[in-house]
Amino acid sequence: MWIYATVGFLLIGFWFFSSSMATESKRLERGTFFEYLKEGYVKNVRLNLEENKVDVYLTDEALKLDQFKQFKDTGSNMTAFSQPAPNYSFIVADNANFETEIEKAIQENNLATKYSNIPPDKFSSIFWNILIWILIFGAIWYFMFRRLGAAAGGPGGQIFNIGKSRAKLFDENDKVRVTFKDVAGLEGAKEEVEEIVEFLKNPEKFTKLGGKIPKGALLVGPPGTGKTLLAKAVAGEAKVPFFSLSGSDFVEMFVGVGASRVRDLFKNAKDKAPAIIFIDEIDAIGRARGKNNFTGGNDERENTLNQLLTEMDGFGTDTNVIVLAATNRADVLDKALMRAGRFDRLIHVDLPELNERKEIFDVHLKPLKLGTDVDSEFLSKQTPGFSGADIANVCNEAALVAARKNKEVIEKQDFLDAVDRIVGGLEKKNKLIKPKEKRRIAYHEAGHATIGWLLPHAAPLVKVTIVPRGKSLGAAWYLPEERQITTTEQMLDEMAATMGGRAAEEVVFGDISTGALSDLERVTKQASAMVSIYGLNDKIGNISYYDSTGQNEYGFGKPYSEETAKTIDAEVSKMIEGQYERAKDLLAKHRSQLDQLADKLLEKEVIFREDLVEIFGERIFEDDENLEPPGNAVSSLNAEPVVSEESVDKKD
Repeated sequence: MWIYATVGFLLIGFWFFSSSMATESKRLERGTFFEYLKEGYVKNVRLNLEENKVDVYLTDEALKLDQFKQFKDTGSNMTAFSQPAPNYSFIVADNANFETEIEKAIQENNLATKYSNIPPDKFSSIFWNILIWILIFGAIWYFMFRRLGAAAGGPGGQIFNIGKSRAKLFDENDKVRVTFKDVAGLEGAKEEVEEIVEFLKNPEKFTKLGGKIPKGALLVGPPGTGKTLLAKAVAGEAKVPFFSLSGSDFVEMFVGVGASRVRDLFKNAKDKAPAIIFIDEIDAIGRARGKNNFTGGNDERENTLNQLLTEMDGFGTDTNVIVLAATNRADVLDKALMRAGRFDRLIHVDLPELNERKEIFDVHLKPLKLGTDVDSEFLSKQTPGFSGADIANVCNEAALVAARKNKEVIEKQDFLDAVDRIVGGLEKKNKLIKPKEKRRIAYHEAGHATIGWLLPHAAPLVKVTIVPRGKSLGAAWYLPEERQITTTEQMLDEMAATMGGRAAEEVVFGDISTGALSDLERVTKQASAMVSIYGLNDKIGNISYYDSTGQNEYGFGKPYSEETAKTIDAEVSKMIEGQYERAKDLLAKHRSQLDQLADKLLEKEVIFREDLVEIFGERIFEDDENLEPPGNAVSSLNAEPVVSEESVDKKD
């Protein structure tokens, strides 16, 4: 294309250059012209009737004269169509009078001068003008539509390829370095995908018993748990063509493009079969059909989904193409997509357990320069609820913390600071807080710590601080127990501990503040779930209004009556207020210890479990062998009455 562009610009330049040369003729007076004419110096005269311009060409004999020596090289002065440029030119006012006068002069003097009133380069001028404009518009069209094609997608960036698949192909020529050894934890999920890879490598092992290759596997789990990492490991291990793309790559503003890309994707995969197709975030095109389509118009996403369903399991789909997909919204996917024969296997990739977190830490700690006190088992105990991506972030943040302190190695405290930074937010030591407000903050955090220490099922406290972090003016760190189910008593104790901050404000100061926003949000969600989802309320009974299929996501109505809604609201309020009163009673009974804890907080700003043991004595409810700072953080006192997002309690 650069060659074409260069040739085009050369033609344009030649056209302008030759046109300018064609006009390089000297001006001549009309009277002088007739003198030259009578002397026989003029060979040819051409009148441009359109421009009233007269071009004068001298004879060869005249050009030999000293009078016209400046025109000796005029033969090399060529126009665009290889015509010599005129020697002289002038403008006439009246074409008819000039024609009569020159014809009369030629006859009277019996001259051989030729006269014409047809421009000799009229055809060439039109031809070159048309050609130049074609080149100009062609260049504009090419560059404009090339950019449009690149924006719209398709191989090569051409608009005509907009319906082509945008999948990235990994084959034997592309070395994907991620293997199953790099995927720590996720043992169950790894077994499932390893079997798929084994099927592609050694199909006879399964087919000799009558087994068939699975059509697809769907990876489902929370964000950051390693779904895409598993797919990368499959690409690195399978040694077959691997097509990777996102669900949003099918989405386009033009009608029919999504379905066309699906067809092209599967066509390419069938040509290279056996092959694997990986579609990340498949919920972008796989949402259940018929939902949220109030306009009644054509839904391009549904057309794309229909084509995907047909390609995965329809007529003529008996090919060795396996589809892997990943999503964290399996509840919104279409049932036809989820059925056996399309996605034969539903692989749950959950948050890692304690041992799995240790394996993940071991993987991410390998490239780091560690101190002797760093222990992956200890770190795994301090990060309950963390995903694989969170753990990778902790390791990276610890390295940054150590580098900020100009250390040669990363020590244990750097990892603890990294957990604080990720969970609680950036520490703001320079934030100015009035002494009166600081005292309220101290009692608020001391209230959380006191209730959490006194109740048997509350998460044991590890660390309390009144140093502002993120949007919080204070925070309390807990190490929640890892459990699969939760009883009513456990949830009620957690609610009471969460309300301990506001309860301490009322007990000590006789009023309450806006600082308990995140606490109220947390307990409201807990109480609502207990009443309307988990069936843990006596008045509502063993009824759950939770819809795991997502069918009511776009509904306008509630799955219960207005009377039931009133009852649910009343029971939620009753439950929260009951735990609030319980927290106030406990704090009133232990007021002296609450005051000691608040005073220590004001003095040290940060206190640990040992300080609580000194004030309250050892807890006798449970085994605290794993309690070492810090654990998960729960935001307690907000700096603003209204915040746009949860502060720091996302992990618990």
